[in-house]
Amino acid sequence: MIGLYRPGTSLLHRLPAGAKLLLLMAAVIVILILVRRPVDVAVALAGVTAAYAVAGFGPRVLLAQLRPLLWMILIIAAFQVWLTTPARATVVCGVLLVTVGAAGLVTLTTRVTAMLDTVGRALGPLRRLGVDPDRVGLLLALTIRLVPVLTDIVREVSEARKARGLQWSIAALATPVVVRALRTADALGDSLVARGVDDGVDDGVDNDRDDGVDDGVENDHDDGDGDNGDR
Repeated sequence: MIGLYRPGTSLLHRLPAGAKLLLLMAAVIVILILVRRPVDVAVALAGVTAAYAVAGFGPRVLLAQLRPLLWMILIIAAFQVWLTTPARATVVCGVLLVTVGAAGLVTLTTRVTAMLDTVGRALGPLRRLGVDPDRVGLLLALTIRLVPVLTDIVREVSEARKARGLQWSIAALATPVVVRALRTADALGDSLVARGVDDGVDDGVDNDRDDGVDDGVENDHDDGDGDNGDR
């Protein structure tokens, strides 16, 4: 499944998370600059395939990382062919596939905790500017985790759509996917709140409300007691 760590003992598994993230950034920059022809796309894909082999993964694992992009690639390719040329469409779609494949290799060979530690250390100096490395790390972890979740949602909805004979209906795919994604986001938000995320903000609001309500109630009771005493 896309985005999930797979244990191993390869060279890429043993590399520090920070080094892999830097290599990924450098690779993406080089790909964006140098890949200009379909033959360049073929070379880049061959390089990514070789990197997967070094990590102990076969072509099937690489295809699993790219399969969720199939529909988006087809749409982009159609627009590129219409607006430009088939060669340009090949380059644009190829660059997207190569970069996603490279990013998938990093997540496959790197534990999420190692990534979060690396991000936390890298963003530590920015605390003075108001950046919270823990929140950024949490955002990164949730992003990585939700990629396979959304992939499963699309797959399940697609299978249900085919079972109903609506395999060519875009609305039958898009609407349930959006609804289920929003429900998943709501459930995730409730879970984070239940586990104490943003306790500081919530406590401040609750305390203000409690103070205002309690003071008003106590004063009313006091006034009532005073009136009873006068009577």
